[in-house]
Amino acid sequence: MKFSGKNVLITGASKGIGAGIAKNLASRGLKVWINYRSKPEIADALLEEIKSNGGEGAVIKFDATDEEAFIEAIKLIVETDGELSYLVNNAGITNDKLALRMKLEDFTNVIDANLTSAFIGSREALKVMSKKRFGSVINIASIVGEMGNAGQVNYAASKGGMIAMSKSFAKEGASRGIRFNTITPGFIETDMTDVLNEEIKQNYIDAIPLKKLGSVDDIANAVAFLLSDNSGYITGETLKVNGGLYM
Repeated sequence: MKFSGKNVLITGASKGIGAGIAKNLASRGLKVWINYRSKPEIADALLEEIKSNGGEGAVIKFDATDEEAFIEAIKLIVETDGELSYLVNNAGITNDKLALRMKLEDFTNVIDANLTSAFIGSREALKVMSKKRFGSVINIASIVGEMGNAGQVNYAASKGGMIAMSKSFAKEGASRGIRFNTITPGFIETDMTDVLNEEIKQNYIDAIPLKKLGSVDDIANAVAFLLSDNSGYITGETLKVNGGLYM
């Protein structure tokens, strides 16, 4: 895949899907900025792995829900590299419970972590990318934002909002040469799915037409495509990576 830019910021990148995206993009020649909020040792270990495989990167600590911190982080990246070419808004949390038992705080905390953080990043990326009239932003949403899920009213709202928001950003960014797209992962093999018992995991697999869970690489490869010049005529799209579970 061809990339006209040289660097990428990935929020929530120290583990799971974010780490997979970082390793994938670094292997394709991009400098990856690995964002983390806590546990610097995990982010540092990822950076060392990337460097040992010939990639380039840096770690950057900030809370993606903190507007001032996010702005300062992007400012530092631009001062260091001369630009911000790509952004992947991946940071997020869950706090699952039935709606009848969900407190307002449970709802707003997930909205802030997942949706508000992506808004801040998308807005600031649009500002800095407009100067070169080039850039690509990927927002990592979820299949839950498309089809809903019991016990995840807050998460579904945050991810559904991300899909709609990305389309609006795409309309505003198009005249400036900046693309915004969304990826909606289905059930992906991560630490979160590793803790499921085999019966529950098999029930998920039985419901998926391709009869398997997705891998982190499945998401990372989709991100690479949508960031790259290979998708230069694609914006405002939602790419489903779910094995056919929701079509």
